[in-house]
Amino acid sequence: MPSTEQLQAALATVIDPNTGKDFVSTRALKNLQLSGGDVSFDVELGYPAKSQLATLRRMLVAAARTVSGVDNVSVNITTQVVAHAAQRGVALLPNVKNIIAVASGKGGVGKSTTAVNLALALAAEGASVGLLDADIYGPSQPMMMGIEGRPESEDGQTMEPMENYGVQVMSIGFLVAQDEAMIWRGPMATQALEQLLRQTNWRNLDYLIVDLPPGTGDIQLTLSQRVPMTGAVIVTTPQDIALLDARKAIKMFEKVGVPILGIVENMAVHVCSQCGHVEHIFGEDGGKRMAAEYAMDYLGALPLDMSIRLQADSGQPTVVADPDGDVAGIYKAVARQVAVKIAARAKDFSSRFPSIKISKDT
Repeated sequence: MPSTEQLQAALATVIDPNTGKDFVSTRALKNLQLSGGDVSFDVELGYPAKSQLATLRRMLVAAARTVSGVDNVSVNITTQVVAHAAQRGVALLPNVKNIIAVASGKGGVGKSTTAVNLALALAAEGASVGLLDADIYGPSQPMMMGIEGRPESEDGQTMEPMENYGVQVMSIGFLVAQDEAMIWRGPMATQALEQLLRQTNWRNLDYLIVDLPPGTGDIQLTLSQRVPMTGAVIVTTPQDIALLDARKAIKMFEKVGVPILGIVENMAVHVCSQCGHVEHIFGEDGGKRMAAEYAMDYLGALPLDMSIRLQADSGQPTVVADPDGDVAGIYKAVARQVAVKIAARAKDFSSRFPSIKISKDT
């Protein structure tokens, strides 16, 4: 007869390829039941991993079967994404567990394309995901997400998010004409953005991806101070001038206490579609060197590929246009690393404590 101790020892040999840790010591293994030769247990992941469930299940079943006397193994793998702590003194938003800022410090480096594919990759893995287009002056997410029309409002004060590909989306682009210029000063733009964020009826989001405008000015700084951000992803190209501005974005987040989840290097290499010649148009490994310099995670490198641009322009970003392709695989790997890093961060316990009100008896 197998024992619980034998089973736990066998299952402890299975290493989660995403975290590098086993499921027993991390307490992801739950409800281990043993009845004769029948074994059942649950594994609860802190990050979405829909595409990996079958592989993880095979690994766990194989480990359990190494114990003598085990005949049947039943494994139930679930994901439970929880809210994690944001900047000190900034309360979390209702119905939004984690907010991820995607920033660059400089325009034209593919930040919005990275943000939309990151959101779609997390959704493809089974998470509930929202996407906030925080670029008031140049909103691009309506086009990239293939969404037209205006958001509905049931009470005249809040808005329902637009939706496509299973992702909830909000942008100033839904509220103004495509060719209308937003000639607003910083305070007006910041107020409009806060309204988009807080007056949207987000529906139970595991992650809200915020596509920040380029730069480190008033809008970015105000958002970084007022919006409860779980972490930030920095997007850059290998080019020195882009790295210079990316460093400024890193410093801004450090000053306001927002952790950097990692660096994505965009347009890292170009492969000629005619002859296959490989060329580093914007330089080589600049983002990787910067990640090493700041002791940050290097999340991955995206190629300078015409298909990425064409797919985004057509309203079908790479992760949905070519979900099994190499580039989509890179975006999915980046998204998985981000989700795993968030799962490892300190959890938010503010909702467990009652609010204390002091009133004076009359």
